[in-house]
Amino acid sequence: MVRFRPNVAALMTRRDGSLLICERWQVPGAWQFPQGGVDPGESETEALYREVREEIGLRPRDYEVIESKSGYRYLYPEEVRRKKVRKHGCQGQEQVYFLCKLRKKAAEIDTNQRPREFAAHRWIQPGEFDLKWLPSFKREVYRQVMRDFFRVKL
Repeated sequence: MVRFRPNVAALMTRRDGSLLICERWQVPGAWQFPQGGVDPGESETEALYREVREEIGLRPRDYEVIESKSGYRYLYPEEVRRKKVRKHGCQGQEQVYFLCKLRKKAAEIDTNQRPREFAAHRWIQPGEFDLKWLPSFKREVYRQVMRDFFRVKL
């Protein structure tokens, strides 16, 4: 039986419809959304608030959760799977995506958090997202998420 690690991801948007993407600290050119695992005893919403604060410095008062959708899954590639099975006991991740909108007086995005997840951030229109920014094993989930939340075909 395949075990999936619970995970949350934030689709952070601004009033103009632009979408936040963040470049991985250790992987230049790899862009993704803020995301991370759900800790034992933590709700998915609590995990969202913690991960967004830890990765981009925003507090719940800085944004509004508009909607969420669950059931997005991917398996880790074999070389990653061995490490993740040892660490988490899981062969992949099952994600809940939260569509969030920055509030008018929100704090600035700050990727200079410790420990560092991201080197930089950008705001793009959803249709500008390029699947080549991702490892191949995550592409189908991102394709589905962009279609489900933004009606964008990648």
